[in-house]
Amino acid sequence: MLIGGGLITLMICVMLVLAIRARAGSGRGERFWIWGWGLGFSLPVLTILVGFSLWIGERMLARADDALRVEAHAARWDWEFVQPGPDGQPVRTETTLFVPAGSSFDVFISSEDVIHSFWVPQLGGKMDAVPGHVNVHRLRADAPGTYEGLCAEFCGVGHPFMRFTVIAYDPAAPMPDMSEYIIEDAQP
Repeated sequence: MLIGGGLITLMICVMLVLAIRARAGSGRGERFWIWGWGLGFSLPVLTILVGFSLWIGERMLARADDALRVEAHAARWDWEFVQPGPDGQPVRTETTLFVPAGSSFDVFISSEDVIHSFWVPQLGGKMDAVPGHVNVHRLRADAPGTYEGLCAEFCGVGHPFMRFTVIAYDPAAPMPDMSEYIIEDAQP
């Protein structure tokens, strides 16, 4: 990223020097700027940037494989999760999500009232929770640990308190005790 920014800055400096030194009234300079720098420089740079963005964005899309499926439902000013419990049956928890470390999981994100944004900075990008729509976001916790998540879209006076925790546990070890976090058994 730093190298790309440096190259773009260097190219802009070269273009400025050439613009200052260009002869007035020749017409050649105008064609050169339009075709040489306007298209010849812009198209390759934009192509590289778009390709890189698509490559990065593709890694965060859900795929049809055996990834764990969890649901995140936002409502002013709280997060509720539906996830597999210790016995494999879905359970509903409030503000805490349990996922196995080292494997990808898909979060199906929805909202009850206004636009919220599901974001766990240490695990990847963020995804909006839009009322009446379900967005799917693929994440992965590489190591066991506790990761803090938050709503990244201002949603009203309780917005600063709309935080949640992702607990990534070692899949080889017993599943952590989630009994204190369970609200009720979720209906499948």
